[in-house]
Amino acid sequence: MAPTTKKTGGGKTRSALQDVVTREYTIHLHKRVHGRSFKKRAPWAVKSVTEFARKAMGTSDIRLDPKLNQAIWAQGIKTVPHRLRVKLERRRNDDDGAKEKLYVYASHVPVTSFKGLETVVVDAE
Repeated sequence: MAPTTKKTGGGKTRSALQDVVTREYTIHLHKRVHGRSFKKRAPWAVKSVTEFARKAMGTSDIRLDPKLNQAIWAQGIKTVPHRLRVKLERRRNDDDGAKEKLYVYASHVPVTSFKGLETVVVDAE
């Protein structure tokens, strides 16, 4: 097999600081905790929300709102809500010793029904 070479074209580089955006997602927690033992379901759901946010927003620094944590744990450790509406905000990190330029703040969006909801880009206020 021949060795592969990377093609380095004169592509445009994207500025990470221009990527400040806010989106609302519906996370299907039921499929993420399926088969998990009862005493590990809520902690696993919290980890899966952070993993979802990391993949969706492309940043490893994820911060969860306490209200989101309460919404996951509201029915106890073993009865995690089937779905969860989450607002993910990619923000600039203004700390001096920050490893990354951006972080994601995940917060809970209470809804009455999940029917017909899609991923929405929220305008910055």
